[in-house]
Amino acid sequence: MIKNPESFYLPGTRGMFWFKLKKELATLDVVVVAAEFGHGKRSNVLSDYTFAVRDEETGELLPIGKAYSGLTDAEIVELTEHFKQNTIADHGRYRDVKPDVVLEVAFNSIQPSTRHASRLALRFPRIKAIRRDKNVDSIDTLEYARELAARRANSAASSGRGA
Repeated sequence: MIKNPESFYLPGTRGMFWFKLKKELATLDVVVVAAEFGHGKRSNVLSDYTFAVRDEETGELLPIGKAYSGLTDAEIVELTEHFKQNTIADHGRYRDVKPDVVLEVAFNSIQPSTRHASRLALRFPRIKAIRRDKNVDSIDTLEYARELAARRANSAASSGRGA
């Protein structure tokens, strides 16, 4: 936690005086498979992205998480236009999109999940960058994500903390 030493603690109130730092476990290069309209000031842009890793055995793209933070407003506008032009199926607020935008996503941990087809979920995912230098063939694999999850679980177990 980083804070201004002269600031007051106000329960339930957000402010710019206290910041929680979360250590990144790693990053994954993933591909966006769906985009959703945001809320509030982002209600008119596709700003919430569901992303996938590749199953190295089948080649299938398997969702592993969803993120909506980390990009600039200009990048979100750019991606909104791209995804509108590359929509595979329009479900109203949610669209399946052509998997051609690669993102670098940071996260705190990976855990088992029944929510995603990958059977894994990233905890606290944040978009670090649009990887314009990569294509869908160069994204990270499900096996690599499993290795990161196992590494985290082993690290937590050896330190005496829960995973």
